[in-house]
Amino acid sequence: MQPLTLLLILLLAGLQYALWIGDKNVFDLRHLEAAIDTTEEENAAQEQRNHRLLAEVIDLKQGGETVETLARYNLGLIKPDETFYQIID
Repeated sequence: MQPLTLLLILLLAGLQYALWIGDKNVFDLRHLEAAIDTTEEENAAQEQRNHRLLAEVIDLKQGGETVETLARYNLGLIKPDETFYQIID
């Protein structure tokens, strides 16, 4: 075998080792891509939640029915002369 051919075979073997087995190999790349997808989905969900909370904060600052709705829902408050009915499934 010629030295150049042997050198090219060794170089190819080294590159294949690095690609499949070495540090930062193909499998690590797939794992990182999956982690990126998961993180992007979580970020999108958090962004939607942030928009809902921002809308709620703006509504609370402007008054409106949100304060009354939250008080009724979270604290169980009722107005004078109202009758409260609780329906249990």
